[in-house]
Amino acid sequence: MVEFNSQVYLLSAKFMADYPLASYPELMYKQGRPYTCLLIETREDIFLCVPFRSTINHPNAYHFTGTKRSLKSRSGLDYSKTVVIKDSDYIDAVTPAIVDRDEYSEMMRNISTIAQDVLDYINGYVNHKNGTIPLHPREYIRKYGFSTLPYFDELLGLT
Repeated sequence: MVEFNSQVYLLSAKFMADYPLASYPELMYKQGRPYTCLLIETREDIFLCVPFRSTINHPNAYHFTGTKRSLKSRSGLDYSKTVVIKDSDYIDAVTPAIVDRDEYSEMMRNISTIAQDVLDYINGYVNHKNGTIPLHPREYIRKYGFSTLPYFDELLGLT
């Protein structure tokens, strides 16, 4: 079983300044729109920020099933857009993160599964990149082709 702490937060303006969208196009923030995410703190003092999204059209995510928004679109938590951070200044601890109550409830009921899935997704990337368990090129593209994880290779111990 994985040990972790989790909360819902926003990424800070400092993160957005240090990771401008022009240089990091796979990040999911837009000017004036917060990057609301499930923040998972691992034992290694690494924070995994998994964003809430209104529509996710791929399997690398936790898809909400019993929520109001999920009945209209495929809303969920997008593992492929996970941000990996160590600097706590990248977390906005002042501005409240607002998520739909039913999505928050479903997330909390499934938090252990979600945390394990996020870690499995990241470990799959790390294992491919370090050659431990290489993926077929098509599977790699399907799973990680539009992922944010390459931006965080150093924090993941890959450089």
